Amino acid sequence: MRNRKLGILLWAAILLALSIALPLYAHHGTAAFNTKNTVTLKGTITEFLYTNPHVQVYFEVKNEKGEMEKWQAELTAPNKLTRAGWNKRTLKPGDSVTISGYQVESGDHTMWIRKLIGPDGNELPLFEE
Repeated sequence: MRNRKLGILLWAAILLALSIALPLYAHHGTAAFNTKNTVTLKGTITEFLYTNPHVQVYFEVKNEKGEMEKWQAELTAPNKLTRAGWNKRTLKPGDSVTISGYQVESGDHTMWIRKLIGPDGNELPLFEE
């Protein structure tokens, strides 16, 4: 009888853990981004935040009218980028970069980075190899 109660408690604990974990996993969806259209922008880094949960890149781009636009972009977690060779000094304010990715559906100046050409003209790895 005691083993049965322990088994029930174990299953209850597993179900509780899954019910908490699954919504956290869903956080990584792409619903907010237009994944059918890649946007490529050339700009200048204004800020680089190597923080959890996602690395943030802030940059300015000159639009067709010659006006400066402020953009923000998101990468993966810093621990994953560290394994790909990045650190908190990989990008610095003033660096010229080319960034490609998916813009948010709302049209705001926010994107999910899928490719980044660094100031030296080389593509920076976004994933460990």
